[in-house]
Amino acid sequence: MSVVKPKIGFLGCGQMGEALAKGMIANGFVSGPQDISAYDPWPEQLQRLKTELQINVCSNNLDVVSNSDIIILAVKPHMIQNVLSEVKSLLKPTHVLVSIAAGVTLATLAAAADADTTKVHVVRVMPNTPCMVGCSASAFALGANATNEDMEVIKSLFESVGIAYSVEERLLDAVTGLSGSGPAYVYMFIEALSDGGVAAGLPRNVATQLAAQTVQGAAKMVLETGKHPGQLKDAVTSPGGTTIEGVATLEANGLRSACISAVRAAASKSASLGAANK
Repeated sequence: MSVVKPKIGFLGCGQMGEALAKGMIANGFVSGPQDISAYDPWPEQLQRLKTELQINVCSNNLDVVSNSDIIILAVKPHMIQNVLSEVKSLLKPTHVLVSIAAGVTLATLAAAADADTTKVHVVRVMPNTPCMVGCSASAFALGANATNEDMEVIKSLFESVGIAYSVEERLLDAVTGLSGSGPAYVYMFIEALSDGGVAAGLPRNVATQLAAQTVQGAAKMVLETGKHPGQLKDAVTSPGGTTIEGVATLEANGLRSACISAVRAAASKSASLGAANK
């Protein structure tokens, strides 16, 4: 017996929305691009989505909602209230409303969608930009009216572009600080490694490629071996060798504490954004 696949709608479809749509099509989460609808205020973006992905582009948010089972809110946090005010009259108990807006709480989403009346199922997700290359690290929390079946569907959706974990909402600020903002930290680390390579005599293009591949390979080792990062680090650091000299220098210059502080600062900012968007 064939499985009926959901129809997806994007209210706002910039880089993150486009990446999610590509992943859903490539991994068969939807029956085909015709089952994805999107509206974005930028006509050039809509034209590109229609040409490159062949999805159903709409002239307004209302048409998206009418054509969808799962509605993905992919607009900036300050736009959430206005967008939901526009479409909430069309929301139904069969709809799953998924927000990827940073810092906007489930309670805020439920109130804006009038979930007590519409009975729409509300879910909050924090993905990250590597979803554009199918390597996202996402976490999500269930809100008003959401069910265990919704959890499985949303997990499957976001696993089409990477990995996804169900967490309590109180942990999503920490997720934002770690994986949501984390790609920027890693880009800085890659750039710094490349700078070090150039300082040691390597051409810039070679240094950057070696740095990026080293980070990718090390991350793959963590994910595929299941070993603790410290254990893998120790396997590279021979007694009295070159690597332990580099590790000692990183420790002396506060790499570990800087990373911890960055995650905590970004998590705190996410929490403050949530308070501002109530």
